[in-house]
Amino acid sequence: MNENDQDRMKKLLQQALPRVGGETELERDLWPAMLRRLDQRPEAPPWFDWALLVGLVGFAAALPASVPVLLYYL
Repeated sequence: MNENDQDRMKKLLQQALPRVGGETELERDLWPAMLRRLDQRPEAPPWFDWALLVGLVGFAAALPASVPVLLYYL
């Protein structure tokens, strides 16, 4: 690649990717807001885990050949 090609490539890139004006830093820290949002998230109902377990046992009882596959993915 000669110097003319490099200059042309530089100009094309500058046209395609304009400079970002202004402040590039965040105005505030986002981590405390994320922690508050995680604390506000409702938890799954306690019966949900038992329903999943019952469904898994029922699936294994209906299709016994699936047990090795299920154990593989655990």
